[in-house]
Amino acid sequence: MATPPASTPPTPQPGEDGKEIIPGVAIDLVFDGERCIHARHCVLSQPAVFKANVEGPWIDPNAATTEELVTVAHMCPSGAIGYRRHDGGREEAAPPINLVQLRENGPIGFRAELLLDGQPIGYRATLCRCGASKNKPFCDGSHNAIHFQATGEPATKDSQPLAERGGVLHVDPQTDGPLEVTGNLELCAGTGRTFDRVTKTWLCRCGGSANKPYCDGTHRRIGFKSS
Repeated sequence: MATPPASTPPTPQPGEDGKEIIPGVAIDLVFDGERCIHARHCVLSQPAVFKANVEGPWIDPNAATTEELVTVAHMCPSGAIGYRRHDGGREEAAPPINLVQLRENGPIGFRAELLLDGQPIGYRATLCRCGASKNKPFCDGSHNAIHFQATGEPATKDSQPLAERGGVLHVDPQTDGPLEVTGNLELCAGTGRTFDRVTKTWLCRCGGSANKPYCDGTHRRIGFKSS
């Protein structure tokens, strides 16, 4: 199907929790600027929709097909881009396999039916692991400013395939401590290699662990504060 011709981006409407609703004819896009980590999948794959370096409204849902918009939303690792369909088509669903993917020198990417501190936050999120974010537990890009160093390719651990690979994933940030994660989870390197499989773990978010991505208690020694 041919891409629709260029059009003027519609004016965003206020949504819940500071989100913006960008109305479209067939589908609305939902943008959460506080979750955005500027991964740039959107502006690179759909530049007619996500118009970089412009003043005023910059997202135009009418400049691509519904399928193209759904695809680019699912590519957004942080969950900053969502959508609401008007055609009765399938909405985003939980992935069949719960995943963590490490970004080299960057945050922890989650894909699962996520409950953060008991509250549903969707199926995609990037959480801070450098300790410097001003929007904890979410990443805000501070790892770039502090030149955070953490591999996205940790060594493979000896783990067994999980009996169940999906289901709700509970992520509970501990006060001045790590992320406590409970549920079926495969931990993947940035290249996609599975390096561990767990049903409960504690992931470092102070930036100081010598056993990244896992917590080793360094947060206590360095006086990490989660707020």
